[in-house]
Amino acid sequence: MAPINDLNNLVFFVKVVDAGSYSAAAEALDMQTSKLSRRVSALETELGVRLLNRTTRRLSLTEIGKTFYGHCVALIAEAQSAKDAVHQTLSSPQGLVRLSCPVGLLQGGVADILAKFLVAEPQVRVALDATNRRVDVVDEGIDIAIRVRVPPFEDSDLAMRTFGPSKMILVASTRLVQELGMPVHLADVARMPIVAMGYAGDKVTWRFQDKDNKTQELVHTPRLHTDDLLTLRSAALRGIGVACVPALAVMTELRAGMLIRLLPHLSTRSGIIHAIFPSRRGMIPAVRSLLDFLAAELAESSWQSLMQEDEDK
Repeated sequence: MAPINDLNNLVFFVKVVDAGSYSAAAEALDMQTSKLSRRVSALETELGVRLLNRTTRRLSLTEIGKTFYGHCVALIAEAQSAKDAVHQTLSSPQGLVRLSCPVGLLQGGVADILAKFLVAEPQVRVALDATNRRVDVVDEGIDIAIRVRVPPFEDSDLAMRTFGPSKMILVASTRLVQELGMPVHLADVARMPIVAMGYAGDKVTWRFQDKDNKTQELVHTPRLHTDDLLTLRSAALRGIGVACVPALAVMTELRAGMLIRLLPHLSTRSGIIHAIFPSRRGMIPAVRSLLDFLAAELAESSWQSLMQEDEDK
């Protein structure tokens, strides 16, 4: 069956019944009585039934009109509930946010930030897709996709918000440094055991730039080669070898003195932590709140100040 041509006619019909006359309903709706009468007549013609019995003194519902009226009232109530739900969602952060984030970035600190956000916003729910694959935020219905990429970024119709650099640094446990000494040059690190991110292979190459922008390379066969950041961090903490890891992933251990940053004068090409999302228009408060929370936490976190301290040395 074809849908009603104009759902407004259902509202007009209910208003006439509730008011008891066309004139009273027209006054309440601030429209002409003749126009209101035509709209209800058009509805009856479309349905092929008479909904109202008209006399000079009063209106009354036909039997089918009573049935139809009940459904119309329920439909209008549901429509109002839907509108109220939207207004409630827009009034404060609440509802579901669909988030995509790489595993390494979650392990490197974003998971803790997300947990803090959920504590701060108890009305918000998060569906987290922990994945390293490239996602289509529009086709997959994702509200926010967090990524780390090295500029320049390709052109895109999607909106983007940057959070800051993702710096890779060399670290080693206090025990390993005490045993083998504090390295002064990259060649000193070459004489130390290494644990590295990546897939299995015989050798790993680390490339750095010094303060004069000169490139330095270290080619080494690692004692441990893994694509799991938590395993790599654990190995570094236990003194198994030197690791090159995201600064965010070891900020707590660096502050506690469990790990030591090596050769702070060397740097790697930094990626940018950023979020991509379909559009800035029509963004619900829950999504905007999470974006703002991520930006604040990443900008004000200790690892940023830690990096600044090293750069100022």
